[in-house]
Amino acid sequence: MASVVLSEAEKLYIVHGVQEDLRVDGRGCEDYRCAEVETDVVSNTSGSARVKLGETDILVGIKAEMGTPKLEKPDEGYLEFFVDCSSNSPELEGRGGEELGTDIANTLYRVFSCENSVDLKSLCINPKEHCWVLYVDVLLKAVFRRLKAVKAALFNTRIPKVRVLEDEEGTKEIELSDDPYDCIRLSVDEVPCIVTLSKIGYRHVVDATLQEEACSLASLLISVTSKGAITSVKKVGKGSLDPESIFEMMETGQRVGKSLHIALQKILDEEESFGTSRPKVGFLG
Repeated sequence: MASVVLSEAEKLYIVHGVQEDLRVDGRGCEDYRCAEVETDVVSNTSGSARVKLGETDILVGIKAEMGTPKLEKPDEGYLEFFVDCSSNSPELEGRGGEELGTDIANTLYRVFSCENSVDLKSLCINPKEHCWVLYVDVLLKAVFRRLKAVKAALFNTRIPKVRVLEDEEGTKEIELSDDPYDCIRLSVDEVPCIVTLSKIGYRHVVDATLQEEACSLASLLISVTSKGAITSVKKVGKGSLDPESIFEMMETGQRVGKSLHIALQKILDEEESFGTSRPKVGFLG
């Protein structure tokens, strides 16, 4: 994680402002910064998205490849995550980037292991024999605390429709449609977004800046569905959180998470309506 060194006077200024629901950049405690969202930004993928929010710039590419269902779930496909933090940010170089990448991948596995986050049964082609495996590659330019880019990339994902042909001897053959419009679209209605709440003084803020994170000893990462259901909670940071603070932060996470889903879906629908004519900035743009 990027580190910012602040003087005691600067920390006090930020903490006192948060207590009054007024942050240095003018936001309230529950306000997000404006986000840039783009979809379909990487060629040769089944789906992709880029999200830039403050210091964070994330690119997600998804490739659908045929594989074999897992023994314990023979009628489902599955997702595999790979996170690359080896960008040009000094804090993400070497072992630090590897450890952060592993931690993020584990968080994604945990969030998407929740039942119904993605309809994995729709990825099954032939039970016990063939399924779609979605390889989700995340390229990270700075600190990562959000899941919007993964949801946007899944929304953009198109998987070719498949027919299973069987001859008289019982031999099965897989036939993929070569029509780019003859495809499966994944429902992302239950895909959660992660809301990060950082405890600063006696209050907490969402979408903390690097300066605000320097004033916070503990944060909660809360994955929330569009209906406000909490699917996972993870504490980060060296500080402690009392039960009352955790309860209040979870309530805020539910409220903010629902609003976040509405705003993201509006952006995704607008992106879709533009078709191929929409302008693209691109990762690192």
